[in-house]
Amino acid sequence: MYAVIFSRKRAGAERRPRDERPEARDAHEATNSAAPAPGPYDVTEAPSGVQRLDLGSLQIPAVGGVEVRVQADQQGAVQQVVLVHGQSALQLGVFAAPRSAGIWDEVREEIHQSLSNDGATTEEVTGGYGVELRAQVPTQDGRTDLRFVGVDGPRWMVRAVFQGAAATEPDVAGPLTACLEGLVVDRGQEARPVREPLPLRLPREAGEQAAGEQAAGEQAAVGSAAEPKPTPQA
Repeated sequence: MYAVIFSRKRAGAERRPRDERPEARDAHEATNSAAPAPGPYDVTEAPSGVQRLDLGSLQIPAVGGVEVRVQADQQGAVQQVVLVHGQSALQLGVFAAPRSAGIWDEVREEIHQSLSNDGATTEEVTGGYGVELRAQVPTQDGRTDLRFVGVDGPRWMVRAVFQGAAATEPDVAGPLTACLEGLVVDRGQEARPVREPLPLRLPREAGEQAAGEQAAGEQAAVGSAAEPKPTPQA
């Protein structure tokens, strides 16, 4: 698991309904007087001049106090992206979708069925991005609140899962919501099966650091194995 911490001079925008968020420039650092509508954005429509962490298919904006944690394999392919703010978290995923229609309605129903089969209680509510799915999932430590948000874009879908207090308290979710609103998706032109996860990768600097740490670990292991063992005393 690798962690990258972004820093910003200004905190993220407060959560507002999608059609009442002129302050969205806080999340996107827009330089013109008219703030853009909140994202996620397709890469062809993303505002310029914004500091973002480039993970390939996803580019995550810098928001004060939010830590970006990515889990990657030895080749640098990212398996999981989690944003953390205080005691709350936001897990992000991005998937291929058809040209003709969005897939969030179908995906949401499948999530609902899967959670219900596992003993969770669920309900659909209307949020800033349309219909969301809220759930209380049984765990060893009791029931945990989750909030599933889906955003259909041009040939892609973003799935966002809020955890902790951000799953139930919009004010607490503010910085994480700002990250979602400033997210950029680079779908690419390659044909992909519907619902296939779009490829994510570590930034070059992080990939080089991970490779160096792996090489150092392997060298240390070889050195340890080559050390002579102490001669038993008579």
